[in-house]
Amino acid sequence: VPVFKAVTHLPPFLGILLGLGVLWMVGDLMHRDKAEDDKQHLTLVRALARIDMASIVFFVGILLAVAVLEHSHILPALAAWLDQTVGRLDLIVILIGLASAVVDNVPLVAASMGMYDLAQYPSDSFLWEFMAYCAGTGGSILIIGSAAGVAAMGLERIDFMWYARKISLLALLGYAGGAAVYLLQAGLQGV
Repeated sequence: VPVFKAVTHLPPFLGILLGLGVLWMVGDLMHRDKAEDDKQHLTLVRALARIDMASIVFFVGILLAVAVLEHSHILPALAAWLDQTVGRLDLIVILIGLASAVVDNVPLVAASMGMYDLAQYPSDSFLWEFMAYCAGTGGSILIIGSAAGVAAMGLERIDFMWYARKISLLALLGYAGGAAVYLLQAGLQGV
């Protein structure tokens, strides 16, 4: 999808739809010689029928909102404000990780990519490695903070309050401990 966007300058969702269309066509071509009963469970229509559409609509809406914020130049302004207000990049990333408990971590990282320039912070820099940890782990503090959590709520009927009472504190402690260890290792390595 990133290559599709870079080459065509079209929104990423069109690349996803193109990929889905190609997948559908290839799947139908692979199974065209099978009997109707044998190939019915192998079709993309059957797979799409099993998808939790509420989760997909949720993520599409969030990603579209992030795209609007990026195109309106609000995300770089937010990064500048965070740099002026907080000052330390490690604390900013920790705060973004905590925010990913409430806002899904996928669009939050997408928003962070719009906030910080890859020319200034290459893909293998401390920022992105620590961001991957903080957003991924911070997203587990609340069940609504990760794609897997939202899907689990829909498919397994996990209650938000049950998760908050039984799991959230453990996830927060794990998040804080992991962040501390990561920062300690980065400090020892001189990053």
